[in-house]
Amino acid sequence: MNSGHRIWLITGISRGFGKALAVAALERGDTVIGTTRDGRTDLERSARLNVLPLEMTDAAAVGRVVNAAQGLHGRLDVVVNNAGYGLLGSVEEGTEEEVSHLFDVNFHGPRRVIQAALPHLRRQGSGHIINITSIAGIAPSAGAGYYAAAKSAVEALTQSLAKEVGPLGIRVTLIEPGAFRTDFLSTHSIRSSAAGLEEYAATVGATRERLGVMAGQQQGDPALAAKAIIGVVDSSAPPLHLILGPDAYGRAREVLDTFSAELERWKAVTLGTDFRA
Repeated sequence: MNSGHRIWLITGISRGFGKALAVAALERGDTVIGTTRDGRTDLERSARLNVLPLEMTDAAAVGRVVNAAQGLHGRLDVVVNNAGYGLLGSVEEGTEEEVSHLFDVNFHGPRRVIQAALPHLRRQGSGHIINITSIAGIAPSAGAGYYAAAKSAVEALTQSLAKEVGPLGIRVTLIEPGAFRTDFLSTHSIRSSAAGLEEYAATVGATRERLGVMAGQQQGDPALAAKAIIGVVDSSAPPLHLILGPDAYGRAREVLDTFSAELERWKAVTLGTDFRA
């Protein structure tokens, strides 16, 4: 994709990565169509910034908003799935309501946006879908099982999607950040399940404590993350995966090394399950 003027659709621009990315895109002269739950923003309004209200759990509204966004300027060049939130708690203690809502926002929301945007992108024969997930989707930690599962689902969906739409001229990238200094660890963006079982104090409890200390002290700079994402969109050969942050790199490297070692350790069993001639 060339680096000319682009039309961006970014979900969740009220804070965090979505806001930082909207600012970066506007500063370079691009046009941004952003969504927030109530259609409000503290970003300065201009002819190059449109803000539309969108509740990610409203399936019908997602389609209407994506179509409206495309209609504003006649095309969509970059579609960014950013809106979402976190959930802390043990797998055992997650309630039906908590898990259902989490997946509705974090997985089905992006899925709906993708499905609504694809007819437009196919007609254009171009476009770039950016799905912001998390290092948790690759390297889950105790206490984030359901959040990690939702992000992992987006990871898998995106990898299949890339194979389906690549031949159609549509690019796809996963952004997998570690800890960045957004308000993700505040009550605006993260929720907690009940913490009543003492048996999980050393695992889930330790994660809660670690994140509590980390809040507001994260090393990652959202502005630099936004710059990196724009670099991906500008690239003539964008990656399918872009991990952001040294902490995320370390976690991903550990998962890959552990998986590789286990794969080899059990290789004989793996290769010994075919019918014998």
